[in-house]
Amino acid sequence: MSLIEAIVLGLVQGLTEFLPISSSGHLRVVSAFFGWPDPGAAFTAVSQIGTELAVVIYFRKRIWAILSTWTRSLVVRELRSDINARMGWYVILGSVPIVVLGLLLEDQIDSVFRDLRLVALNLIIFGVILGIADRYARKQRSLEDLNVPRGLAFGMFQALALIPGVSRSGGTITGGMLLGFNRKDAAEYAFLLALPAVFGSGFYKMLDIGGDEYAGWGATIVGTVIAGVVGFVVIAWLMKFISTHSFMPFVYYRVALGIVILALVSWGALDPQGGAESQPARSDVVAEQEAPEKEEEEAPAAGEEEREAEASSTEPSTEAGAPEVDPATGWEIDAESGLLRNPESGLLHDPNLGMDVDYDPVSGMATNPMSGERYAPDLAARDH
Repeated sequence: MSLIEAIVLGLVQGLTEFLPISSSGHLRVVSAFFGWPDPGAAFTAVSQIGTELAVVIYFRKRIWAILSTWTRSLVVRELRSDINARMGWYVILGSVPIVVLGLLLEDQIDSVFRDLRLVALNLIIFGVILGIADRYARKQRSLEDLNVPRGLAFGMFQALALIPGVSRSGGTITGGMLLGFNRKDAAEYAFLLALPAVFGSGFYKMLDIGGDEYAGWGATIVGTVIAGVVGFVVIAWLMKFISTHSFMPFVYYRVALGIVILALVSWGALDPQGGAESQPARSDVVAEQEAPEKEEEEAPAAGEEEREAEASSTEPSTEAGAPEVDPATGWEIDAESGLLRNPESGLLHDPNLGMDVDYDPVSGMATNPMSGERYAPDLAARDH
């Protein structure tokens, strides 16, 4: 992932995490629109750590009151009826659904759920549900009215955010309003409830960064920092906005965006997979390169016979289906793109630029990792 991609996606994450419009869905859509590979579930999860640090800073007094009162209530019985002590238990209880479902559905979250058509449908459907809840729910309850069943119900709505396009804040706030809570308190509890799940998911997904994921550590750190700074500004604005306004502007935006995405996919302007497989991960390339070597080790006799036959032949022969090799560098030429395959990094390499590049087989365009600009590789210049 280039620095430009990390900055743009960090801005998108910070701008959309707290708004009920789905940050993970926007990361998918923006990546697909620019022809970038899917940043991956790991980048999404880790970059959310930045926005949740913004929550910790913004609600620092409330969070400290919850932590201190809940901790003391474990030994002081009189404090157990205090709302801050109870909030500690409600946050723990409400986090159970998303943790359990997140682990059970991890493979689907990383693959099937990231289809742009599903993202678009979720934007529309859950946008409509948000509008219905905002317009017709009674919204008379405050956080003082939280109890165990309601805290668990909040958690079930938050678990819907595992599917890109639903929105963590949007799903939880929608559930809160359907339970009768006012907008501001539903939003505050939604943000507090997200803390354990987001931090847990982010630290868990850190193990994937730099492995099979498209985004490396440098890009992920840049995106996370930008997301945190922008997220703090957004959360401060949103808490003031919903005190006097409804969520209907976000409803209209979700529905409109969902329709546009479906239209672009149906017209072929957007790939529903969004370039998720445009560039094989380095570990995949290394595995492919190591596989033939292991096969040769397992059958040394057969390999020796083939080498003797080749040595005794007076004319050079090329095995059918063998990859073409660049005579200048000795590197393999990728059959689909015509670019070289860097044996050290496992990535595609443009000799005209003198650097590894990202390549999208759908559009046939490569991306300059320094400038972020897309271009058609000049294969004629390489051949000469």
